[in-house]
Amino acid sequence: MTALEYGRSFALWRGACAGPWADYTRHGFVEGLKHGTLPPGAYLAYLRQDYLFLTHFARAWSLAVVKAGSLAEMQAASATVHALLHTEMALHVGHCAAAGIDLAALQATEEAPETLAYTRYVLEAGYSGDFLDLLAALAPCVLGYGEIGARLLAEAGETRYRGWIETYGGPGYQQLCHETGALIDRAVAERLGPAPETLPCWQGKAARFATATRLEAAFWGVGRA
Repeated sequence: MTALEYGRSFALWRGACAGPWADYTRHGFVEGLKHGTLPPGAYLAYLRQDYLFLTHFARAWSLAVVKAGSLAEMQAASATVHALLHTEMALHVGHCAAAGIDLAALQATEEAPETLAYTRYVLEAGYSGDFLDLLAALAPCVLGYGEIGARLLAEAGETRYRGWIETYGGPGYQQLCHETGALIDRAVAERLGPAPETLPCWQGKAARFATATRLEAAFWGVGRA
């Protein structure tokens, strides 16, 4: 997979923070998923924090509806909110329930510092920035998981985490990544023109993406058994 598969804007942002991006997408937690060596307790700790993360992430995508400049952008953002609330979070509930963690216990999970830092940064991007600022802060999670899922699906054998890998490497999530990348490219073209990287404001968007990437890499640290 090449970065361009998720759009030109993503490829430019990703390329501008190659080190942090590798720290995120090649993190030891990710490799543990690939090889099946990640302790089950660490995986469950991550799932509990990711459930809380997705709650705030859905709020951030809801802000994208408010920040959008067209009906098409509003519809794209609202579709993502629906997928988060009714599909991805439900998967977390099901996986935790299978491990003996009921919904009440899941919702009572205390937010880890990494969860607080990342989610509040993304929400702040939505409150204080424009539509592109918010998309730049949201993109590392959506597209990074797509890249990780696609790679692990190609490289991993049968592991206890095959379900996670197939969720993010499978066609449904990959389609979401392509649609999100296209949404970002359209929004960039409409607001900044065909050569956005030549504009002074572009660096601010790239910095948003880089900061969110670093916070995403740190978020794997919540997976402590």
